[in-house]
Amino acid sequence: MSGPRTITHRDADVLAQAAAARLVTAIADAQAERGTASIVLTGGGVGTAVLAALGSSPARDAVDWRAVDVWWGDERFLPAGDPERNETGAREALLDRVDVDPGRVHAMPASDGPDGDDVDAAARRYADELAAAGSGNGPVPAFDVLMLGVGPDAHVASLFPGMPQLRESGAVVPVRDAPKPPPTRISLTYPSIGAAREVWLLAAGEGKADAVRRATAPDAAPERTPVVGARGRERTLFLVDLAAAGEKPGHR
Repeated sequence: MSGPRTITHRDADVLAQAAAARLVTAIADAQAERGTASIVLTGGGVGTAVLAALGSSPARDAVDWRAVDVWWGDERFLPAGDPERNETGAREALLDRVDVDPGRVHAMPASDGPDGDDVDAAARRYADELAAAGSGNGPVPAFDVLMLGVGPDAHVASLFPGMPQLRESGAVVPVRDAPKPPPTRISLTYPSIGAAREVWLLAAGEGKADAVRRATAPDAAPERTPVVGARGRERTLFLVDLAAAGEKPGHR
């Protein structure tokens, strides 16, 4: 596997459109090769914008959505349908607009689900679901594309700087006392993220420039800069806009 590659777009809107087109191509290619595809979605402003761009694009019809497994990299442990949940945003932006198989949409458990407010049990439930989909070939499926937003503090999923979850070796981990509200979450771990063929790291806006700069520094370490621990088996892409890249329009 080669090192991460950075692709810079003019602004956040162009980034969202380009990433959406890239996602259609990746899914269609996976389906052409294996008959199915497996993707991991992210939330946040740019992550949801990518899904909205895809949901409104005619290119979405190039995908057989009934043959796509949809997973999430992390989730806020809130009641189902809460507007702060990544699942809620993804359904509104994309999943409610395409013909997905409900049985292949694998939402992370909600706080009013079968485990109630027991986030440890909810994390174990999701790990079991991932293992079942892996069909004995590992603790998680071989995701085709796993998308992650990059936080201003360089966190990815719900893996924040200095937290013990960075050192977890299981597939899924509960998160308490996250520095960003809500404090209780569920997240994939580095080993699960690293099972993906491709990892796409999304960042837009000047507020992400320091995180992107730190992520590409030669001495960056996951403990302080969690994004550097997120790498795909075959390819890792930083998909950023000019502001996140620390550039100004017209200075390229």
